[in-house]
Amino acid sequence: MATSLLRPQDLLRPSADSTVRGTYFIQTWGCQMNEEDSEQMGLYLEQLGFRPSSGLEEAHVVLLNTCSVRKKPEDKAFSLLGELVPLKRRRPEMVIGVCGCMAQIRADEIKQRAPHVDFVVGTAQISEIPGLVEEAFQKRKFAKRLALPERKGAVVTDIPQRKVDRQTKLKAFVPIQYGCDKFCTYCIVPATRGRERSRATQDILAEVQMLVERGTREVTLLGQTVNSYGKNLAEGRVPFSQLLWRLSEIEGLRRIRYTSPYPRDFKSDLIETIRDCPAVMEHVHLPLQSGNNEMLQAMKRVYTQESFREIVHQLRAAVPGIGLTTDIIVGFPGESEEQFEETLAFVEEIEFDGAYMFIYSPRPGTPAADLPQLPYPVKQARLSRLAAAQDEISCRHNSEQAGKILEVLVEGRSPKDRTMAKGYSRDFRMVHFLAPDDLEDRTGRLAAVRAERGFRWGVQGQFLDWLE
Repeated sequence: MATSLLRPQDLLRPSADSTVRGTYFIQTWGCQMNEEDSEQMGLYLEQLGFRPSSGLEEAHVVLLNTCSVRKKPEDKAFSLLGELVPLKRRRPEMVIGVCGCMAQIRADEIKQRAPHVDFVVGTAQISEIPGLVEEAFQKRKFAKRLALPERKGAVVTDIPQRKVDRQTKLKAFVPIQYGCDKFCTYCIVPATRGRERSRATQDILAEVQMLVERGTREVTLLGQTVNSYGKNLAEGRVPFSQLLWRLSEIEGLRRIRYTSPYPRDFKSDLIETIRDCPAVMEHVHLPLQSGNNEMLQAMKRVYTQESFREIVHQLRAAVPGIGLTTDIIVGFPGESEEQFEETLAFVEEIEFDGAYMFIYSPRPGTPAADLPQLPYPVKQARLSRLAAAQDEISCRHNSEQAGKILEVLVEGRSPKDRTMAKGYSRDFRMVHFLAPDDLEDRTGRLAAVRAERGFRWGVQGQFLDWLE
C-alpha cells in the first residue's frame, strides 16, 4: 500500500504487512556519535514497523538529531523546524521529534519556538523514542525525556543497552564510552551527554563479533576521550589498550580505529599497541586545539605544548610513517595575535597529515561563553591563514607517498568518477585508483595500490593486486 493512502489510525498499530505502518526520516548533524545515535533511532522505529523514507515530504515520523558543539548546526536545526511548519499543517498526523545535544539543553526553547514538535529526547533517552512515537500518534501532547544517568562514585551503574541487530556494513561505528569528565571551558558536551561512562567490555566484544559475522571489516571505536576507557567499570579497570588487543582477536575483523583520544591520557601501553597489534591502524587523531600554553590553560586542556610534542615524538619513533590528524580552534576568547602565531608555528613544526580547524563558537552555559569575544573578521582571517598552511602540509605529505605500496580497504566506486575505486590506507589517507574489472566482486577486500600523485584530499594510485 502506498504511504499516501495510510489513515492516521493505521499508524497506531503494527500490521501483518510491516511496510504499511509508515515511513520515517532522520536528519543528522554533528559527530560520529550522533551518526551512530541516528542509526539506533532508525532501528527502534523499524521495530515499530516503520521504514526509511527518501525525504521529509512523505515521512510519517521525522526526527532531527541535533548538535550543539557549535552554533551553526543549531541554526540549521531551527531553520529546518521552521520549514516543517507548513508540512505539519498539511499533514497533521506527522510526528516530529527533536533529539540529541541541542534537545538536551534547549528543550524549553524548542517547545516555545516550534510548538509543532511532538517530543524532545536527550542524548541518554534514545530507547524512549518508540513509546514517545506511539504516544504522539494517540495524544498529541508535547513530551520530553532529558534525564542523564548518574555515575555513582567511580562505578557505572546505568549504561543503556544498544540495539545491535544492525544492517550489514563494511565499516561501523561502535561507542565504547559515553559522556565526558574533562570540562573544557569551551565545550558543552558534559552538559549534553553527562559524566564519563564506559560500556562493559563483553558488550562491546559481542557487538563487534556480531558486526563482523554480518560482513563488517573495520570498526571505529567512539568516545569523547576514548583512551580513558575502562576506568569506571563494574567489572574492574580495563585499559583501552587491553580492549584493543581483545577486539583484535575477533576473526575476520581487519581494522580497528578510534576517535578521539585525549593527549593527557595517551600512555606508552597504547603506543606499544599501535606498534605491535596488526589490526590497530597506524593513525591517531589527537586533538591539539591550540599550540599556545596560555590558551590551553584557558581552555582547561590539561596538557602543554611540550607534552603534546613529546607524545608525537614517541608515536613517530615507535611507528614510523604513522598518520597524525588533529582538531584546532582559532579565535578563542583572549587569543592574541602572538598566541595565534605560536599555534601556526606549532602546526608547521608538527606537520599533521590533516586537521579539522574551527572558529571558536560561544556555547551558552560554558565558562568561555561569558568572556569577551574576538571580532569575527579577526577569527576568520586566522582560520584562513591556518587552513592555507595545513593545506600545503597535507599536499606535500600526500605527494611524498608517491612510489609507496599502500594497503587499501576498498569501499567501492568513487561517486564523482565511476571509473575510479576508492578506499583508505592504514594511515587514513583517501586513495583513488582505476577500478579493476572485478571490483564489484571484491569490494570490501584489501588491495595493494601504488601511490602516484598526492593532493590535499589524499592520493591517486595504481591498483596492483588483491591481498586477499
